Amino acid sequence: MEGVPTKFDDLRDAAEFRRPAQFDGVECYRAHIVRHAFEPHAHDGFGLGAIESGVERFRYRGGEHLAPPGSLVLMNPGELHTGRAETEGGWRYRMIYVDAAVVETITGETGWWFRDAVFHDATTAARVGTLLDSLWRADETLEADGLMLDLLGAFRRHAKVSQPLPAEGAPRFARVIDFLHANLDARVSLAELAAVADLSPYHFLRSFQACYHVSPHQMLMALRLAEAKRLLATGVTAAQVAVTVGLSDQAHLTRAFSRRYGVTPAKYQRQVRC
Repeated sequence: MEGVPTKFDDLRDAAEFRRPAQFDGVECYRAHIVRHAFEPHAHDGFGLGAIESGVERFRYRGGEHLAPPGSLVLMNPGELHTGRAETEGGWRYRMIYVDAAVVETITGETGWWFRDAVFHDATTAARVGTLLDSLWRADETLEADGLMLDLLGAFRRHAKVSQPLPAEGAPRFARVIDFLHANLDARVSLAELAAVADLSPYHFLRSFQACYHVSPHQMLMALRLAEAKRLLATGVTAAQVAVTVGLSDQAHLTRAFSRRYGVTPAKYQRQVRC
């Protein structure tokens, strides 16, 4: 990533970045910087992120800024900035660098721009950190698409927008739900679901989320776990259930099932079949 050295002089400094496979113009970044001082540099896209601990000092648009824990960092494309630790233990943070064209495609809006480089909003910063961590670990493209929409939504209230693109009426999604039901064990893509709804991918994503208040991936997981519950009640083994509903393994089933129903698959199966 531009502005980040391939190797730091101080062993306490560490940075990693990752590019979600389906997005051109998106780069995820996480770092803990103690001693390194970033020279003036710029990014092609927006630099959006959250400070997890410590305080960063940076120069941006002619002014000095401090970003403490629980603050959002909001940088516009092409703006030179520096970066160094203000606190002895350094600062830990997560960022995402997003081209303006990607923002427009996902949000359906043009002309995003941020006036404030730092905004103190601990609640949103915590949510951004969670979303960035989930995006970093996402192994399904449909999940990553939904996370990107949620992530940009978290920053939306701080953005100035030149022109919202015209909204279209929400389509009927019954055939999309039927498609998900029929493909629980598949890694369906946003493009596939949009084709079922006869919409462009991100118009479909926005409309689906507005209709159901969840992302397509969240809907898919809900349908997967509902089917898992039904199969467990009939006596199918947890390992086979995991395969049938498209989860990676039995451990994945246990985690997902417990988060939704409050009990493990094994305990649920014992309870309903005793």
